[in-house]
Amino acid sequence: MPRLKPTTKIDVIGNLDLSPEKAVGDYIESKQQDTYFVKPPNWDSAGDSIELLYIRNEREHSIMLRLQEEMLENSKRQAASNASRIRKLYKIQANLRKRFIEVNSFIKDCNDKKRVAEKKVAEEMALHDELAEGIEKFKRAICELDEFREVLKATVDELEPYETVIQEVVEKSEIFDSVKDCMDRCDALMLAQVEISRLEQEKFLEIEEMRKRMVKVTNEAALTVLGLKNDLAELERSYNQARSECLRWERILANAKDCVAANELNKDRALDGIRDVYRMLRRRQGRQPVYQRHEVEKELDFIKDEIELLQEVVKECRKAHAGAKRGFVEKVEGKC
Repeated sequence: MPRLKPTTKIDVIGNLDLSPEKAVGDYIESKQQDTYFVKPPNWDSAGDSIELLYIRNEREHSIMLRLQEEMLENSKRQAASNASRIRKLYKIQANLRKRFIEVNSFIKDCNDKKRVAEKKVAEEMALHDELAEGIEKFKRAICELDEFREVLKATVDELEPYETVIQEVVEKSEIFDSVKDCMDRCDALMLAQVEISRLEQEKFLEIEEMRKRMVKVTNEAALTVLGLKNDLAELERSYNQARSECLRWERILANAKDCVAANELNKDRALDGIRDVYRMLRRRQGRQPVYQRHEVEKELDFIKDEIELLQEVVKECRKAHAGAKRGFVEKVEGKC
């Protein structure tokens, strides 16, 4: 019969919570194995004596002492060699640090000089480009001035007869005082004509802008009117839909009110019927009603109990009637 808890031991393998006929193999295997269980020596074997054990332990102790001394000597030699190596490494490290500081300072100086030189070269190149651009600009200006000089000389040669005519006009006319006065008046007339042309062009542009604005305002007003008409039509459709929806919900509300009134009437009738049945049953018992009209659950429980009692009485009456009828039939048959 298996135990309530499994049995586990170091010197046993297998599952011993089996029936005896099934656990024989595990038991034999557990006895034959020697991994987790040390078998005692046989009765006829000569075991080790205390002297042999002492000699063996003494030998092992001496071996371990010699090994310990050798390891101590090796560790001392290694410590001495490591100390000399550490001193050499510290000296090399100090030299490398000093050399690194020197090289780093030299590299920093070189980088600073390189940055200063690059900045100076960039400034000189920018100045060179700027001066070259200025020289090219001056050359182009000189060329343009030479061309203008030639053109101006040709223009002067061409307009020289007009100068003679103007001088003659000034000499013969009493309006002009000098050639400069004539030229100033002509320039004033030309400027006035230019100003009149400019104002005329501006007015034309303003009239065109006003015409465009009027067209735009007219179009916007037409679009606004059309949009308002569309909104009015949409509102009218929404009003008609809302009106039909209101009428439908009014009919639904009227039906709901009728249903509520009918349900209230049925509820009152049911309560009156329950109250009448309760009072009738209480009068049958010769007692006055105890529960009020609003205590419907208690009245229904009382009516249920009374009806179950009456049903039991009816069953008993039927049984008695059937027994009396059967006895009467047996009596009649006995007489016959």
